[in-house]
Amino acid sequence: MNSWRSALPLAGEPTADFRERLARQQAEAAERRQQALTEQASPLNSAQARINIWEQLHAIELPRDAAHRLVALIAANTGLSIAQVRAEQQRRAAPRPAAAAVATDIPEVPTTPS
Repeated sequence: MNSWRSALPLAGEPTADFRERLARQQAEAAERRQQALTEQASPLNSAQARINIWEQLHAIELPRDAAHRLVALIAANTGLSIAQVRAEQQRRAAPRPAAAAVATDIPEVPTTPS
């Protein structure tokens, strides 16, 4: 239940139960955030994964400008070097390879005489 509705008391729910449920939801959200913060700096994750986690936590995309002031902050938060963050910027900026060409010539199937 991640909607704003979960922050409202249920019909007939006692105030104490509502407060307990809200506190539990807040504790779970804090635990998920802490786990994400740990994963964002984990050397077990690739640079791409760490930056993706950072983007999700902060609801902002990796800047395209290599000189952007967030590059150093992202590097510090993710445990990456500035060069690694810039390499991810370059990887994202690189054109993606075109999808494999689909064959349009369908070979004829030999017909059997009737």
